[in-house]
Amino acid sequence: MNDAPAISQGENPLGYAPIISLIRKFALPSIISMLVTAVYNITDQIFIGHVVGMLGNAATNVSFPMVTCTAALSQLVGIGAASGFNLSMGRRNEEDARAFVGTGLFLAVVLGLGLGTVVVLLRTPILLLCGATETVLPYAQPYLGITAYGLPFLLFTTAGSMLIRADGSPSYSMFCMVSGAVVNVVLDWMFMFVFHWGIQGAAAATVAGQVLSCLLCLRYFTRFRAFPIRRSMLRPHKGYVGRLTRLGIPNFLNQSMMMIVNITLNNALAHYGAATVYGSDIPLAVSGVVAKLNSILIACTAGLGSGCQPIFSFNMGAGKYSRLREAYRQGLKVVMCVNLTAFFVFQCFPRQITAIFGTGSELYYQFAEQYLRIYMMMTCIMGIQPLTVNYFTSTGHVKQGTIITLSRQAFTRLPMLLILPPFLGLDGVLIAGPAADFLAVALSLWMVRRSFRRLPKTDREPLGAASG
Repeated sequence: MNDAPAISQGENPLGYAPIISLIRKFALPSIISMLVTAVYNITDQIFIGHVVGMLGNAATNVSFPMVTCTAALSQLVGIGAASGFNLSMGRRNEEDARAFVGTGLFLAVVLGLGLGTVVVLLRTPILLLCGATETVLPYAQPYLGITAYGLPFLLFTTAGSMLIRADGSPSYSMFCMVSGAVVNVVLDWMFMFVFHWGIQGAAAATVAGQVLSCLLCLRYFTRFRAFPIRRSMLRPHKGYVGRLTRLGIPNFLNQSMMMIVNITLNNALAHYGAATVYGSDIPLAVSGVVAKLNSILIACTAGLGSGCQPIFSFNMGAGKYSRLREAYRQGLKVVMCVNLTAFFVFQCFPRQITAIFGTGSELYYQFAEQYLRIYMMMTCIMGIQPLTVNYFTSTGHVKQGTIITLSRQAFTRLPMLLILPPFLGLDGVLIAGPAADFLAVALSLWMVRRSFRRLPKTDREPLGAASG
């Protein structure tokens, strides 16, 4: 493949620059941005674990599904708008691109405000639904009650950063997230160790960081590179809400199913843990720690897929199918390096990793070792699935992306969480994770191979409808 063909004046670098350099340019800032989002929660977990203790870790765990819900809505809007924007720019259709951007920004504001309002008004029923026990609830209520006010800012920043990357400014997107993370860490220390505000201080620090990131993100849209963003653009353009939603729905479903699985997992851990020496609270606390660790891995793999999105979308729209194939193959190599590193760390150092998040009893550490080694067994390959989902959604093949998304959470993990524990108890809860990961990866590789065979052999051949 020739990565440097004859270049016409003004051609987008996405269509001719070396693939691996594009992945570095777009994926690295995307990964860092998503890692920073994970840092918001991890920093809270570490400080809370050391200041409040095990019950504080459990409290952040039962609150975490609302962060996942925010991520689901932000990916629905952000990936949908960014994919539509890049596909349109690849086809040199600026009118469509403007409509996608305006619709996406409008929806990010509306959905963020709606979600924050619901969580503020219904925090206690939400926490009970998410598995909070009587001993955990007094810690979880103030934490979620405060962090709910930051959800609209988090949703807009996460969705907006995807559009910023799609506009060719991945470094600024990263800067927005990193700035908020630094503020969060500093204020976590100040509010919890200097002012002694406890778990409320951790929540307040998180919101402050999210507000700063959102303000920096808003600043970028006053100087958007592709075209000026006018106030008249910021509305739900007719027909584009559906098109945007269609492009973002696989990632939305993936995050939504992760939220549902997280809720089911919490309740299963509390129920079946009560019948063991660990009780209900130790499994909930350990699950909270592992969820934060897993968010680091997800940030790396999902960030890589999100960073590849402009490359996939533009070259699909421009009919450069050889570059499209190469982008996926190069992305696969990178994601496998990340996966294998995470697998080694989780399997070899479970106790040491758990200790970072606070102290606990010997039973606490015993269960943490078991949880990390079993539930995270398939980390060596699990990043292949989100990369493949982004490949299909970014190229407009929503049906395939949706099938792969649902295969991991809805079709395998959720049923296994319901079927295995009645027979295997707490072990059945843990086994459900790696089994689902393996099946999802096998399906992903099979479907992407079929997709490659169906792409035109020669660049710029008409592909037909990209709806799959």
